[in-house]
Amino acid sequence: MKETIRIGCGAGFSGDRLEPAVILAQQGQLDYLVLECLAERTIALAQKRKRQNPALGYDPMLERRIERLLPHLLNNHVRLITNMGAANPLAAAEVIVGIARRLALSVTVAVVTGDDVFNQLTGHEISLETSQLLQESGQLISANAYLGADAILPALATDADIIITGRVADPSLFVAPMVHEFGWSLEDMERIGQATVIGHLLECAGQLTGGYFADPGRKDIPDMAHLGHPFADVSADGTAVFGKVDGTGGLMSVATAKEQLLYEVMDPSRYLTPDVTADFTTVHLAEVGPNQVKATGGQGQSRPTTLKVSVGYNAGFVGEGEISYAGSNAVGRAKLAGAIIQERLQDQFADLRIDYMGSTSVHRTSFGERTEPYEIRLRIAGKASTFEQAALVGEEVEALYTNGPAGGGGARKYVHEVVGIVSTLIDRTQINPQVTLFQP
Repeated sequence: MKETIRIGCGAGFSGDRLEPAVILAQQGQLDYLVLECLAERTIALAQKRKRQNPALGYDPMLERRIERLLPHLLNNHVRLITNMGAANPLAAAEVIVGIARRLALSVTVAVVTGDDVFNQLTGHEISLETSQLLQESGQLISANAYLGADAILPALATDADIIITGRVADPSLFVAPMVHEFGWSLEDMERIGQATVIGHLLECAGQLTGGYFADPGRKDIPDMAHLGHPFADVSADGTAVFGKVDGTGGLMSVATAKEQLLYEVMDPSRYLTPDVTADFTTVHLAEVGPNQVKATGGQGQSRPTTLKVSVGYNAGFVGEGEISYAGSNAVGRAKLAGAIIQERLQDQFADLRIDYMGSTSVHRTSFGERTEPYEIRLRIAGKASTFEQAALVGEEVEALYTNGPAGGGGARKYVHEVVGIVSTLIDRTQINPQVTLFQP
């Protein structure tokens, strides 16, 4: 059993940069690299791609990431754990094996499945958001349960180079290698609570090293164009020291760690995961060197008897149109244009949003007396049940060129199919994770 392991996080979402993960795999002296690339809407969209083509449904950037990472992972004996399998982890494994063959490399991939519970829905499940039956949200297209570390442990036991999953709770991707390497019991809630703290701090990658933290003049972060992603040196007692590769940009500090610790946490004393009900209120953070933060004190209570399920449904279409006005009285002309569209479309759209980007598009209000902007971008969006109706929004905005106020320019129009997300719960005994091995 190792006394210390080093786990790095090379991606915090599907569209994250490629090079920080490569730097970690190449220079980070890691034991494990985790790529956390799933979100609620991400997996629902992946399910739609899989339905259109059964060979798809994995992360769109899978090939690009693996092609750049694989040589470094194998050369430096770094095991990769990732949820880039999304809605189709088995197909993702086939792609990885194909990439390895093309690069004349040999790789073993372990695939964790069992999170797709769409066919297990009974029709009686209740949405946590609306307290109504799931079916009342619309046509359901996906249902994926958040698996925990226990689903990953059998894959780690195979000694596979790469473990690829579908929907797994974000911190569980990090908890699993700690349990595997240190032989911790999944019933040791103090250890699993601390492991969840470590996983939660790492899971958003660059957010721990200053991304999403920076605020010029107030919270300055150096060299953000080359932001390094974090790693943690974890000891067998659960103590973790976080750092980043020397020479990379960003900052590892107590302040950046505190913001990430509270990120997306509603109740720090009861943070529910499939592994534990974690308590973050006892965590102690301390800077122990340049760009080094030590974390101790995480605790936990028994894990929930149910697992959260992310459910995707067809939510219709959104039509959008944008046009700019500049110069004297730009805001007045933009508001006239908005009023024109409002009058023409209000009877056809129950939900029509008018934004003056650069003035009221974020807060949707103004804050007293101030100088009006010299330029403004009008954005109008309407939700519809059909593509054709949604397209009317952009068509009306484009027509403002010659039928609206003076000086409109740069009009654009879009139609997006919308995937809605709700959640429900499922008894964890209904979940039966499986591991499939792909060998060269």
